[in-house]
Amino acid sequence: MIYIQIQEVMKQKRIAWGRKITLCEVAIATGISRTTLFRIMKNTDYSAGMDLVDKLCTFFECEIQELVKFVPDTHLTNQINAT
Repeated sequence: MIYIQIQEVMKQKRIAWGRKITLCEVAIATGISRTTLFRIMKNTDYSAGMDLVDKLCTFFECEIQELVKFVPDTHLTNQINAT
């Protein structure tokens, strides 16, 4: 499963930039609604398009691997290995 780590990147950038970053600020700067950002943060299986990932990477000035994390789905892995 792929996770978009908005909260983690916000924490890292808060330290690096020396200021608080709000979800509202991210929404305004990226054009992504706060509702969508909140869903991405709280819903682990939210399917975000690459355009959203691109906007977030641009805002946070980060590489995609800082924002996106892959965690293997053990149930799916077990099914694949069983075949």
